[in-house]
Amino acid sequence: MKNRKLLRSILPVVAMGGIMFITACKSNNDSKKTADSTSTPAPSTENAGLKTPEGFSASIIAEKLGGTRHIAITPQGDIYVKLTNVKNNKGILMLHEDGSKATVKNSFGAYSGTGMSIKNGYLYASSDEEVFRYKMNDKGEVMNPEQPEKIVTGLISRHEHEAKAITLDNDGNIYVNIGAYSNACQVEDRKKGSPGQKGCPILDSAGGIWQFKADKLNQHYGDGVRYATGLRNVVGITWNQQNNQLFVMQHGRDQLFEFYPQYFTAKQSAILPAECMYALKKGDNAGWPYMYYDQEQHKKMLMPEYGGDGKIEGGKDAIDPAAAYPGHLAPNGLLFYTGDQFPAKYKNGAFIAFHGSWNRAPEPQAGYFVVFQPFKDGKPDGQWEVFADGFSGSAANTASGAAAHRPCGLAQGPDGSLYVTDDVAGNIYKITYKK
Repeated sequence: MKNRKLLRSILPVVAMGGIMFITACKSNNDSKKTADSTSTPAPSTENAGLKTPEGFSASIIAEKLGGTRHIAITPQGDIYVKLTNVKNNKGILMLHEDGSKATVKNSFGAYSGTGMSIKNGYLYASSDEEVFRYKMNDKGEVMNPEQPEKIVTGLISRHEHEAKAITLDNDGNIYVNIGAYSNACQVEDRKKGSPGQKGCPILDSAGGIWQFKADKLNQHYGDGVRYATGLRNVVGITWNQQNNQLFVMQHGRDQLFEFYPQYFTAKQSAILPAECMYALKKGDNAGWPYMYYDQEQHKKMLMPEYGGDGKIEGGKDAIDPAAAYPGHLAPNGLLFYTGDQFPAKYKNGAFIAFHGSWNRAPEPQAGYFVVFQPFKDGKPDGQWEVFADGFSGSAANTASGAAAHRPCGLAQGPDGSLYVTDDVAGNIYKITYKK
């Protein structure tokens, strides 16, 4: 109780000074491990304007590229990045890094989107409705950029949670997020007083992760498997090589105070529900739209659209999150660090790019940073920490939500460097470590 009162009392300071408290809950529901993280943005041109831990340095290796979303790097060190909107009728950029800068060497793919991944000699990329792949040569270059293979087609895109984030496993499968085109599966979406739909029909074709074959052309829903359900929207998605398992970051629901002021205060609504990390297995149900996770109570709660009041528990059949973070931070990137450049504590831990909030008003907005979540034996272990902060440009920008930059995609270079995209100004940041 004391920790919860403290969190509410410092919420304005959270956004203004970057000081945030969180509980990372283990998959065995260890709800008593609470930790705090502190970060102070450094609005300067030094270190690319970012504050990073001692020994780390950040640089901007490319800028003004357009809305750079997810990113992948070849074993040779070349960079492929997906644009949220096409630029000069091209939605994929290939950059070559030379010294302190990366230069665009090629562009192709006349479609917007988010997903980008490299696996087994192919570049995979997604639009909001389809997934493509491109054969690469032994230099990591796409061989026929104007002739991609269409792997998946006909996916739902209804202009809400339409981004098709992707990742691949080690057995020839590709996983695609199909976000729910709804906040809480109400009869009338985002309308105060509208009840939730029992047996939410959206879940038949959205609100989950679908598994397809990575080498089969023109697949549709019937050719794939609904691998996991009950996920409102996932943008951060990756395959954890340490325990050979799919991990995702869910965007939690919005507008608890706006729609249910009788149950939630503005301050509660600013930090609830949790943005959750899930470790998924085939057939898992994360519980949306019937429940949300409350990281303060460490409980799965019944959604108010389905009779909840902020006190009634729900989601008995839903899995527990692997870790839970404050609400509305929008986790858009997820990466497990396997390199050797960073200190040992980072090995096999998770980096998460929090794109930043919009739904905390009238409280200050928050996020716009990259955090590190330690792992042990394939599970979150211990407190998270703000790893790179200052993307927004200033504390005032953070509080108002007017961020100059928003971190989105994450990638690891062959030398162990960490790359971060920005989908506002189109920058690519490179973070390195030197003893």
